[in-house]
Amino acid sequence: MAEISGGEVLARMLRAEGVEKVFGIIDGTYFGFYEALHRLGMEIITPRHESCAAHMAGAYARLTGKLGVCMASNGPGVANLLPGLVVEQGEGNRVLAITSARRPSIMYPDRGGAYQCFDQSGVISKIAKWSAAVSSFDRVPELARKALRKSWLGRPGVVHLDVPETIMNGKAAAPAPWAPHQYRNVMPLAAGAEQVQQAADWLAQAQLPMIHAGSGVIHAGAFEELARVAELLQAPVTTSWAARGVLSEDSPLAIPMPHVTVNHLVRNNADVALIIGSRVGETDWWGRPPYWRDPTQQKTIQVDIDGELIGLNKPADLPIVADARQFLRQLAEALRTRVERMPLQQRRTRNADYARAMQGERAKWDKALADMATPMHPAHIGAVCGEVFPRDSVLVADGGNATIWAMFYHRALVPNRIVSTFKFGMLGAGMSQAVGAAIALPGRPVCCIIGDGAFGFHPQEVETAVRNHAQVIYIVLSDRQWGMVKMNQQFMLRPIKTLLLKHLGPEETIKADLGEIQFDALARSMGAHGERVSDPRELKPALERALASGKCAVVHVDVDPVKHMWAPGLMHFKKMHEEPKG
Repeated sequence: MAEISGGEVLARMLRAEGVEKVFGIIDGTYFGFYEALHRLGMEIITPRHESCAAHMAGAYARLTGKLGVCMASNGPGVANLLPGLVVEQGEGNRVLAITSARRPSIMYPDRGGAYQCFDQSGVISKIAKWSAAVSSFDRVPELARKALRKSWLGRPGVVHLDVPETIMNGKAAAPAPWAPHQYRNVMPLAAGAEQVQQAADWLAQAQLPMIHAGSGVIHAGAFEELARVAELLQAPVTTSWAARGVLSEDSPLAIPMPHVTVNHLVRNNADVALIIGSRVGETDWWGRPPYWRDPTQQKTIQVDIDGELIGLNKPADLPIVADARQFLRQLAEALRTRVERMPLQQRRTRNADYARAMQGERAKWDKALADMATPMHPAHIGAVCGEVFPRDSVLVADGGNATIWAMFYHRALVPNRIVSTFKFGMLGAGMSQAVGAAIALPGRPVCCIIGDGAFGFHPQEVETAVRNHAQVIYIVLSDRQWGMVKMNQQFMLRPIKTLLLKHLGPEETIKADLGEIQFDALARSMGAHGERVSDPRELKPALERALASGKCAVVHVDVDPVKHMWAPGLMHFKKMHEEPKG
């Protein structure tokens, strides 16, 4: 019988799972793995930092619905990978991390003084869904099957398999292959018929039902089904931050998340709430009053693929463990026979009220677009990107205030085209998320709106984008300060002066200012297209030239540092971090 390396056993199993891309930096400790990946036709995308490999895998998984795979070598490689894994677990992206480890005779436990050695599986097990260390060659397929099963079970997140270098590169008889359906469920989980009928009855009889959609809708690819159910019910749809755009925002039923006060209104008016694929966490205001209606006055139907998330933060009157897409299909069928009994006109009237309220808010926000001063008002960036980039381009938002400005002036018109770290707020992750997005959806440009502080965490990934022909357009909002922190600091130090003058002098704040970096010149040094603009009239032509270059580009945008600090919705953001009174 032919002998193969432990790394090739893993590579063959990944190929059987349909894996096409693996993100990571090559190393001799798992040569048997990456050589097999290459020989078997799976593309290896190599960033310049292991943490970036995790973010690329996470963005790729989120946008394709496939398994994102990253790899790192033992010791420093795994240490570098850790921040990325923490974030991808928090964001709920389906990432499988495969790492090499030192040989079993000196590790697990560490003999003491071993080179590049620490308890990799033990550390990662604290931040991931599951982690295991392989102890012998014959356990590679068994533990790999378990890792893959865990990857597709329940809420997506990080799963980790640690394989010693001697097993990765050593050879033994090839084990008999198992097909994925032989070790994990490959069929979407349907809801019980009685549950579907009960949900349909409650929603049909409600005066003002609403839908709250989370990332579970994205992972299930349930966009058409969500729109169908919302239209049948004439129910407004709010979303978690991360699920923004699951219903196109040109729908009259979409309540985009920047309209915070309207979101509160919808959630307080609803007598029945259908929550799909959301834990209802802190960025959903925990599902509690005064931001949601009192649970004794609002029936809640919660649907989630992971039973452990049912009723986690908000009581579920009708808990349903099911795949979001499968459930919505079942629900739409049940609702069809109940449409004539629904108070649809009453619901449409209230939806029109919500639309007018959002139009009023938008009119106030858009007044900033009349500001043509130099350096430019940050409101222009999101608005102009909407004019220049194709409708189905991915928007990656990174940074504190940069992300807020992007969200308030961007319209999500195609489902699953926004990537950020909404649960973690991880500065710098967008540099590699954007590359992962371009790899996931080739042939279309990716728009990355990022702050200058965030860009500084991983600027080297511009070269990764150039090398991999990823057309990422990085738009760097440069205010040369830690803007969000500076704003908070100013109110802590001199609140009245801050309110009156809008800012304090550099001698009045503490380490909040940054120096000059010419991001356009830095980009050109790595082979990318680079431009710098300060006048809002020059922004659109600059972005058009960046797109026309056909390659990765960096557009350095000087923004007014004071106006940038006063991002919209900051008071809501502050209140969100307080415990709701309800």
